[in-house]
Amino acid sequence: MNKHKIFSPGSIYFLLMCVLLYLPILLLIIFSFNDSTRLVFPLKGFTLQWYGKLYENRELLKALGNSLMIGFGSSLIATILGTMGAIAIVRFKLPGRSVFLAVSALPLVIPYVIFGVSLLILFNEVGIRLSAFAAGLAHVIISIPYALLIISSRLVGFPDNLEEAAMDLGASYWGALLKVTIPICSPALLAAFLLCFTISFDEYAIASFIVGTDATLPVYLFSQLRFPTRLPMVVALAAVLMIVTMAVMLFTEWLRRVGQSPAKKG
Repeated sequence: MNKHKIFSPGSIYFLLMCVLLYLPILLLIIFSFNDSTRLVFPLKGFTLQWYGKLYENRELLKALGNSLMIGFGSSLIATILGTMGAIAIVRFKLPGRSVFLAVSALPLVIPYVIFGVSLLILFNEVGIRLSAFAAGLAHVIISIPYALLIISSRLVGFPDNLEEAAMDLGASYWGALLKVTIPICSPALLAAFLLCFTISFDEYAIASFIVGTDATLPVYLFSQLRFPTRLPMVVALAAVLMIVTMAVMLFTEWLRRVGQSPAKKG
């Protein structure tokens, strides 16, 4: 019976899916240590020179700084706006609530290429210069739905009578919000921030249209693919990004589960 479960169609499908998803990442990490500019087997030798060259590239470090600045700023704003929207949706019966939810979810279904072209036209019309600031605004828009969904799921997980009890004890609504609701939702807030940061840091399609000369790291990474001699350095950089991104996503998922566990126990 155990053998039957191990080799069931579901388990085989799961293994194939894992291979398709993670084998390219594993090969990417392996080739980042290859002492050759050609990404072929067998490997010519083991080297760390490509990782060392990452720290010597000023353009790369500037692009990294732009991505960190845009990611942190847009994620912070998206988390704040997502928290406000989640509280409004979960705690209040607003007129047009379904319309608000539908509009909020639009960035999840609109292709990023179309979204980038639309924002390019909009920013040109309103006079917003193509820059890191423009990319930050775009990343706020695409990150809000993720923050809204994560924080809403946490707010649904605990009763609103905790806030009512705090107000009965003399706290104002805003005081109960800051001293009761926000602390309870803090794991979800951090998870939303980290997810929004990951989305912003990895986003390429929209940034390539509106970032201008302030290249982000994904935009810079793609531009270097035209130079064969720089390909190993690009592979090393991609390996670092994949490892960091996977670590952040795993930590975000752990935070989300920690944030929901009290509600299950209650």
